[in-house]
Amino acid sequence: MAHTTLSHLVTLSSSRFSRLGHSTRFLRKPTPLSPVPLTGDGFRCCCSAATDEPSPSPSAMKRVVSGVQPTGSVHLGNYLGAIKNWVALQDTYETLFFIVDLHAITLPYDTQELRKSTRDTAALYLACGVDISKASVFVQSHVRAHSELMWLLSSSTPIGWLQKMTQFKEKSRKEGGENAAVALLTYPVLMASDIVLYQSDFVPVGDDQKQHIELARDLAQRVNNLYGGRKWKKLGGRGGSIFKIPEPLIPQVGARVMSLTDGLSKMSKSAPSDQSRINLLDSKDLIADKIKRCKTDSFAGLEFDNAERPECNNLLSVYQIVSGKTKEEVIEECKDMSWGSFKPLLADALIEHLSPIQVRYQEITADRAYLNKVLSDGADRATEIADATLYNLRQAMGFYMRDSSD
Repeated sequence: MAHTTLSHLVTLSSSRFSRLGHSTRFLRKPTPLSPVPLTGDGFRCCCSAATDEPSPSPSAMKRVVSGVQPTGSVHLGNYLGAIKNWVALQDTYETLFFIVDLHAITLPYDTQELRKSTRDTAALYLACGVDISKASVFVQSHVRAHSELMWLLSSSTPIGWLQKMTQFKEKSRKEGGENAAVALLTYPVLMASDIVLYQSDFVPVGDDQKQHIELARDLAQRVNNLYGGRKWKKLGGRGGSIFKIPEPLIPQVGARVMSLTDGLSKMSKSAPSDQSRINLLDSKDLIADKIKRCKTDSFAGLEFDNAERPECNNLLSVYQIVSGKTKEEVIEECKDMSWGSFKPLLADALIEHLSPIQVRYQEITADRAYLNKVLSDGADRATEIADATLYNLRQAMGFYMRDSSD
């Protein structure tokens, strides 16, 4: 991807999309979820199975959706925990990746910065290797069905489910309780809408996001029970399930990259210190300085999976991923190293890995028309799927349909 020209990248694989037949796909009774080969290395899910069968045709591909908020700079945790893994999925699955700008307004934000960050995040998706001939890339707010589906799902969501969400408890406390926006409570419904809107089979998530996937699964099943089956058929629909029940897809390595200043806390955009994270667009000198200053311990040698050494495990895991080495190779290489020897090694590996991404990012952002076309085409593609889902749900919920013959 990093060496592909802009003119080539802007050519969407329209023939591939047209033969998928998505405008009518969800008007038919869905087939039960069946095991599918998971050929992207380093992923696991409860319904994957190894097989020697050839790759499925586009129409038979399972669908994966995922997104990242545009608030703050995209950092190493976003990249290794999400975006890098997307690249491994796009050959095996039909993929939709979007910038979740609607989620970015649940807390106070800068309006000018939101616009810029949305554009920058989209450019970084592409610079990191997301290939628009295989994946749809778009901005969440450009597909209005996200907001409408959230409202429809909200009518079936018990408020007790939302009050139990861990992130709501944490963030509302920081915002001062009663001063917190309603959106902070209800945004998990929007996240569920993001997933079920596209009839997703799998959702790549870190371990800390599994609670949100469970909510999406519970909501999808609840709506299926309330409005699907024979009740929907009596209203003129096809009957059966309205939504697929999505499965989490969790990378075995790099699912949760921790802070450089605290090995027990996740690397985060919202952390007050920029020293706690490596941003994808950090300069070489800044990366080297952050690694030099990052928190370590006083134990001899380096090792994985020691609960007393969270920072050591985190830094070795990062090195393993960006160097492309196996865990066993890293253990053998680093077991007798001191921090003074390992930190420059890690910094060099990070710089080497991120440098092509930074170069590609500069090329993409220099061509605004190209990026706008990518996002417009991606939104059009996503809208086709989303509108079919919304049509079915409106019908099943008993709304008087536009141009209805009743």
